Amino acid sequence: MTKDLESAKASAAATHVDDRFDGTSIMLHWLTVVLIVVQFTSVWAIKVVGDEGPLETMLLSIHLTCGMLTWIVVVARLVRRRYFAYLPPFPPSMPKIQQTIAKANEYGLYFFLLMQPVTGLARVLLRGHPVELFFWRVPALMEPDPAMRSLFVEAHEIGAKALMVLIGLHVGAALFHHLILRDSVLLRMLPRISARAKLAPVFAKKDAE
Repeated sequence: MTKDLESAKASAAATHVDDRFDGTSIMLHWLTVVLIVVQFTSVWAIKVVGDEGPLETMLLSIHLTCGMLTWIVVVARLVRRRYFAYLPPFPPSMPKIQQTIAKANEYGLYFFLLMQPVTGLARVLLRGHPVELFFWRVPALMEPDPAMRSLFVEAHEIGAKALMVLIGLHVGAALFHHLILRDSVLLRMLPRISARAKLAPVFAKKDAE
């Protein structure tokens, strides 16, 4: 079994000679981005609406559903990363300390992307009310527990802030590599057609040097 998995991963690496992530990893990455955007947008909309009416119920359902989908997608990404994905190496010019920070940021993102749906679902279930999830009405599964719920509310809010910071660092680092260092770090995670168009001036600059 282990040999088969190693063979599959080696085969994936052999088919990617352009220092880019494989297509499935790129797709799952951008699917995660879309789900995160929907979740933050739905939270903002809930605060704007704030009437505990049908619209808020629908927005909360969207938020919860996207949160659980995010959890599923992140688990799939981690499994694929461990056994099947092609992970291009960091640029040789990238200092070890930057590589360590980048890895720490990535693992932090994975951690909070897994924890946020758990704390979010717990804070909702501990209200003791039915919830809409995946377009199904889930009956109340727990008795109301305000004290325990407050802990999950606080954990969810802290996690959201930490996630925003990590996402900001992640995006900022990618833009720094693309706009300042002008290497291919950002382009490794872009869809193939878009990356190919953007890689041309980068490689032209390197050839000119």
